[in-house]
Amino acid sequence: MVVINQSTTLKPSLLKFIRHLWVFLIAICLISYFFNPDLFSRTAIANYISEYDYAILIYLSIHIIRGFFLLPSTPLVFAGIIAFPSQLFLVLMISLFGILCSSLLIYFFSDKLGFSQFLSKHKKKTAYLKHKLNGKHGFIYIIGWAFFPFVPTDLICYLAGALKINLAIFLISIFIGELVLCSIYIYGCAYFL
Repeated sequence: MVVINQSTTLKPSLLKFIRHLWVFLIAICLISYFFNPDLFSRTAIANYISEYDYAILIYLSIHIIRGFFLLPSTPLVFAGIIAFPSQLFLVLMISLFGILCSSLLIYFFSDKLGFSQFLSKHKKKTAYLKHKLNGKHGFIYIIGWAFFPFVPTDLICYLAGALKINLAIFLISIFIGELVLCSIYIYGCAYFL
């Protein structure tokens, strides 16, 4: 039985299977993107979401699971603007909720996906990062990372989970950084549409 907490250990064979499946799914996404980048465009995502009666739930679900595949949330935010142009506040709330859920899942599963093991090989750098992120101004680093559009927020989620950064500080920081960034994306883009 798999329980989501930091102390649970999985059987090595199951852990190996999960890691291989995860790498396989990321490879499928990358290959799909390489051969058909239009499949991942804002318009294609918006059209896919809009096709279904439960478009909002599909939109939220995609937001939640996309972090495991290292897919950025930005195209989804823009797809939400295109799919739901009259419901921008709802797009913002769903985007934030999805990003927070995805961040939380990544935080808890980062250990299971081997990030702690990877970081244990670089103890000096890991100790420095942990000290900075858990320090007095650690939340500012996380907010900045979440806000800066050219670095993947999911990476700080994996890092925070593997380093066991304070969960409350982590979530609040992600929320603030993503709130500002998504608001700029949504309301800035809507202004020009």
